[in-house]
Amino acid sequence: MCGWRSPLRLSETQDININMHTAKTVKQLEAQLLTPEKFAPYGQVIFPSQDGKTFDTEDAQLKLDKGTPRFYIMHLERRGRKFHKITRHVQCTQCLGSLEGKDWLIAVCPPNNEVKEPDLENISAFRIPGNCFIKLDVGTWHAGPYFEHDSVDFYNLELSDTNVVDHFTHDFLQSQQIEFEII
Repeated sequence: MCGWRSPLRLSETQDININMHTAKTVKQLEAQLLTPEKFAPYGQVIFPSQDGKTFDTEDAQLKLDKGTPRFYIMHLERRGRKFHKITRHVQCTQCLGSLEGKDWLIAVCPPNNEVKEPDLENISAFRIPGNCFIKLDVGTWHAGPYFEHDSVDFYNLELSDTNVVDHFTHDFLQSQQIEFEII
């Protein structure tokens, strides 16, 4: 008898890495339509307002007092919709929005600074339209931006050293053999 046949049958949401002998589960997250109410556990949604409007709770409530704020445009190439790492910043808020009106996706998990990893049961995904931006609360776990466009330019407001000193990442593939796909 020649050859090797595996008795293992996998569902559509599982892969196997034969070299490492570990199964990977792909969890699908349905992207919700973005509303301020649905996004409130993670931060704020900021829509256009009339020029001259006075500052109020509908404006981004920023926390950027632990360093030098950095406002820049980041250029990203096609990102797809899958991820296995999720990050948080515990010293500042972060604002993200796309230029040119392009829609995009983000996965988020509510902040809980008492725990060092995200709550798997509370991860949500959102489709962000190109006519607004989001402000992530301090400590909000996030994965993205993701998109299907060839490229998207994003404006990003955070601290100048956020990605050096305030960048805490959890790897679900390493800890639980899970990868997520935003659908």
